Amino acid sequence: MLKIRLSRGGAKKRPYYRIVIADSHSPRDGRFIERIGSYDPMQPKDSDRRLTVDTEKAKAWMAKGAQPTDRVARLLSTAGVGEYKVYPTPSKSAPKAKAQERAKAAEAAAAAPAAE
Repeated sequence: MLKIRLSRGGAKKRPYYRIVIADSHSPRDGRFIERIGSYDPMQPKDSDRRLTVDTEKAKAWMAKGAQPTDRVARLLSTAGVGEYKVYPTPSKSAPKAKAQERAKAAEAAAAAPAAE
């Protein structure tokens, strides 16, 4: 399975990423098929050097079945290639009923002295 993903480069605490087409079984910074762009998070958000993508190659690889990772899908959507779907936060991690009751009791206790 082909993935469009980020390959990390740069020095310690100074990341620089290449957007590459790679087999899903190859290492993150290892073998890749083609490089289609780069992402430099150290650049200002409004800089045109922050994200450079060959949109034609990206569209061609996606047509061939390459799946972008979540982060790359978000980056590609800002470049105008495809759409990024925002998935809802899982409700499994939400506090359960007793924890919610304790939180409400704590809020009520904090609000009572303030009202006096």
